Amino acid sequence: MNAPSTSPSLIVKNLSKAFPTAGDPLRVLSDLSLELASGDSLAVVGPSGSGKSTLLQILGTLDRPDTGTVTIDGADPFALAEKELAQFRNQKIGFIFQDHHLLPQLTVIENVLVPALAFGKPSPTDIGRANDLLGEVGLSGRLGHLPGELSGGERERVAIARSLLMQPTLILADEPTGNLDRKTADSVSELLLRLQQSVGAILITVTHSESLASAMADRKELVEGRLV
Repeated sequence: MNAPSTSPSLIVKNLSKAFPTAGDPLRVLSDLSLELASGDSLAVVGPSGSGKSTLLQILGTLDRPDTGTVTIDGADPFALAEKELAQFRNQKIGFIFQDHHLLPQLTVIENVLVPALAFGKPSPTDIGRANDLLGEVGLSGRLGHLPGELSGGERERVAIARSLLMQPTLILADEPTGNLDRKTADSVSELLLRLQQSVGAILITVTHSESLASAMADRKELVEGRLV
């Protein structure tokens, strides 16, 4: 287990983002700042349309801010060329989505290995880690199954394992329990936090779930473009 660091691995300074409309631009993030260290977990809450998903898109380097900076492990990903940015994202950031985004034609273990495909054929180390992660999430007996043969909770567990394959600095979870019943959601939340702590990653989740939000070490609400 990696010991949590006391220095911030994620530094966000004065982030702003607006989208054009027929009238004035719609500002969804405004001078937002945030610092988190390895092992930290944060729930971001707020009503639909408050900018939570936009924040995750920027932290995940899938969108660029209008102003402000994002630093992950001392690096500014937005200063990288597109090819290097894609590699940085693959190595440093793990994503978990409400709809899991598993590839239906791939088996469970093949889905977990998808991040490793960016570097060619998965190595024996990658395959061993995928097996270990699937054991951690309780799916050792389902390696050859397709996503359509799994329950919703099992598919989300595969997504958690996939997000951890490259041992990322930052895990971003967008409503990871939104499509699950309460009992399954609580089980997935507990599993996610346990695995996040075991690797010392930062976990940020946006959620409407009070149960999931209360399980995080910290909770902030996105209000008028700022975290409060």
